[in-house]
Amino acid sequence: MALHRVELVEGADHAGFRRAVRGLVAAGAAPDDVLWTAGDAPSLFGGSTLPTMLPDGDAAPPLSLPRAVGELVEAVVCHREPERYALLYQLIWRVLHGERYLLGHHGDPLVHRLALLNKAVRRDLHKMHAFVRFRDVPDPDGGERFVAFFEPDHFIVEAAAPFFVERFQSMIWSILTPVGSLHWNRRELTVGPPAVMSEGMEGDAVLAGWRRYYESTFNPARVNPTAMRAEMPKKYWANMPETASIPRMIQEAPARVRAMVEQEAAAPIRRSPDKAVAAMATSRPATLADLNALIRRSPPLVPGATQAVLGEGPEEAAIAFVGEQPGDQEDVQGRPFVGPAGQLLTRAMAEAGIDRDAAYMTNAVKHFKFKPQGKRRIHQSPTAGEVKHYRWWLMEELRFVRPRLVVALGATAALALTGRSVSVLRERGPAGFGDWDGFVTVHPSYLLRLPDGEGARGAYGDFVADLRRVRDLAEGLRAGS
Repeated sequence: MALHRVELVEGADHAGFRRAVRGLVAAGAAPDDVLWTAGDAPSLFGGSTLPTMLPDGDAAPPLSLPRAVGELVEAVVCHREPERYALLYQLIWRVLHGERYLLGHHGDPLVHRLALLNKAVRRDLHKMHAFVRFRDVPDPDGGERFVAFFEPDHFIVEAAAPFFVERFQSMIWSILTPVGSLHWNRRELTVGPPAVMSEGMEGDAVLAGWRRYYESTFNPARVNPTAMRAEMPKKYWANMPETASIPRMIQEAPARVRAMVEQEAAAPIRRSPDKAVAAMATSRPATLADLNALIRRSPPLVPGATQAVLGEGPEEAAIAFVGEQPGDQEDVQGRPFVGPAGQLLTRAMAEAGIDRDAAYMTNAVKHFKFKPQGKRRIHQSPTAGEVKHYRWWLMEELRFVRPRLVVALGATAALALTGRSVSVLRERGPAGFGDWDGFVTVHPSYLLRLPDGEGARGAYGDFVADLRRVRDLAEGLRAGS
């Protein structure tokens, strides 16, 4: 059978690979009948007489592949491995010819090899996101322009572009690399040819500020040069201003640790979080409104939240739902359970016959804890110490509401209500929360994280069934009161 030769351009030729695969599959070309070449990987056959065939992939019908296969292809095409296209075509061919769940067979040699390539590309993307440092350079038009230089291991420049566009939308910037360049003018992104580090890009105010920030966050008590080199390989140091400070900070670490220990020994003993919170009120709050006023005046334990998000619902509600903490939308609107998880909870309550307006909705932690990522605020789970800090407020809140049944949505709420770690899936169901009858179930955000499919639909059905039991238990407690 004739051998088909497919020639792709240098780098990560996603479009060329997709077009070629559609044409080859339409022509019935098996993997062993295809020779893949790219500008970055010269063919062993050079100018041989092997016949060349690049089927018209644009005219071929689209392929139906599992999403995980498509995501793997997008990543592995960026690798420098010369055989990457041949390996990916083998995978696609096998998936299309009866092995649709091939990626789940981790012991398969092809799957294992592609997984390693995927991991290498993902790690390279992570390094680029973490280690790019912009320099403020003179602009011919007199405006501000920022330039960074980075040396990736693979062809990841275009794959990394969305991260930088989202994070630095308001800047005019360029990222120069030996495999390509990115240029952003606040409106559109341009992908350019490879570049080299130019002169005149050394130290400026931006880099000096970054270096001071790095020095201020350095923890001498946890210094580990071996781990530092593993996370921040020396190949990136030339383009990172903070690395100039590392040798000195490591040398000074022992003396700084001794000073910290001496300072801590001389510091007064702090009270426990529970006592400190209780002491914030001159007297025990007399009403729920008084308690809420106290919460509003109190700063968040973890800075950054817009406002305290208070409980919502009638006092003496039959059921009180306790979640983990406010999310992004809850923090913005100042109301509990209004984001995606709250909307799912409202739908499930309606299916279970529970009127949300008649229930009391609150959280174990009253402020939103998050990690900034560009313009987004990524949820961060509260620690056990942070849950304990807010526990006094939660107990007082429930004392005023006086629900017949308290529902713990997730492990954090169960920790706040019981004072111990709770395995939700193992202890799911009726529980005792001190002065209150309780029920433990999953947090609706858990359901949102499940991949679409029968498993997700089954988990949602189990959640609705839990809420029906909650409704029945609350009605039984009213009948028995």
